[in-house]
Amino acid sequence: MTALELRDVGKIYGSDENRVVALEHATLSVADDEMLALLGPSGSGKTTLLSIAGGLLSPTSGRVEVGGQDISAFNASQLNRFRRESVGFVFQQVNLVPFLTARENLMVVDEISGARSGRASAGRADQLLGELGLAERGENMPNELSGGERQRVAVGRALMNEPRLVLIDEPTSALDTQLGNQVMELIRQEIKERGTAAVIVTHDTRMIHYCDRTVSIVDGVLRDDAGASAAH
Repeated sequence: MTALELRDVGKIYGSDENRVVALEHATLSVADDEMLALLGPSGSGKTTLLSIAGGLLSPTSGRVEVGGQDISAFNASQLNRFRRESVGFVFQQVNLVPFLTARENLMVVDEISGARSGRASAGRADQLLGELGLAERGENMPNELSGGERQRVAVGRALMNEPRLVLIDEPTSALDTQLGNQVMELIRQEIKERGTAAVIVTHDTRMIHYCDRTVSIVDGVLRDDAGASAAH
């Protein structure tokens, strides 16, 4: 099954002389257990595409399907529910809640969605932290964690709701090569074990070999780079 399908999607900001075409006739398909790298320079439309795929932005034109649901016609309430239940986000700025522990930063996903409560939520959080090599860090606050540890907590938070699709924006931008490799290896392991789809926005060509396929975007136009990445 296809986890994500974009069909002739466009996004325009502004009008007249202030008109900016951020995405133009974008067509893209991502399979259920596929890791896709979206590669492009700053201002190329990467984050716009990611935001549309996750229901954070509405397209100006075209159709967006996630897990067979056409989200392009969803109202605000439907989009909120869709984001809570079907998508996991890892933003470039990790955005952990500073006054919550690592475990609580994962559990807050369940509090918002109502998916689990109490012991079940804590158990799920501890399972993910253990898989991510953070079993001993659950009680630490974000400011007590390294950059790589905070990034891994963010990955765990994105997986907490067992999403069909995980959208990751520049996961290695603040990390050195060694930490970047560790984070990407963990992302790949978690995604593949769960059969979850992932779109990873990056400009870091050192990391694209962790993905199954690479798609480039320049000035809002997508190009499939067949064979550009060699997955582990």
